[in-house]
Amino acid sequence: MSADPGDEILVCAVKLGKNLCLYFEDDDELECDALCKERTLCRVLRNVNSQLLVVRPDLNLAAFEDVTDQEMQSGQGMHFTIHCYKTTTPGAGMPVAFSVQIENKSYYMCCEKERGEMIVRFKEGQVPKDIPGESNIIFFKKMFTSCCSRAFKFEYSLEEGMFLAFKEEGYLRKLILKKLSGKDGVDETTKISLSEFSQN
Repeated sequence: MSADPGDEILVCAVKLGKNLCLYFEDDDELECDALCKERTLCRVLRNVNSQLLVVRPDLNLAAFEDVTDQEMQSGQGMHFTIHCYKTTTPGAGMPVAFSVQIENKSYYMCCEKERGEMIVRFKEGQVPKDIPGESNIIFFKKMFTSCCSRAFKFEYSLEEGMFLAFKEEGYLRKLILKKLSGKDGVDETTKISLSEFSQN
């Protein structure tokens, strides 16, 4: 099949910039591919012990806890919205952000460095529809293992090998960021299952 001489095929020169972001050479103001919100899911997050993640902003705490059916129905601090973003690098995993409603206020999950250690925080505010570049609220959702389709691990987008996990502190199983060594290591503390909940 031959192209008609009148048909034009436009070709744009591209280059890969910092962190493998795609840039178009013909653009006057070079801009990295942005993350655009594609859809949202409403879920509860469970650890390997079937405990639910509960956020308590007044205590500056997020931990996996045993929850009664009645407490789960109230949903205070445990019904999460998972914001899924479109990606140009699917190999890294699906970019997601987490938010939770508590007493008519919305809180989003982010990571911050404190005294040389990465800390998981929940701050009051909304998750943005578009994220123009790197962000401390984005995690890459990955399969926990190939044989476990309902369980995932969430890698912090700004630091490779750092995953959401839980750490036992006394009677608490606090939500933390944990550095995993080795690509194929299976660490049960990073295993998070997503379950639907009925909104009555």
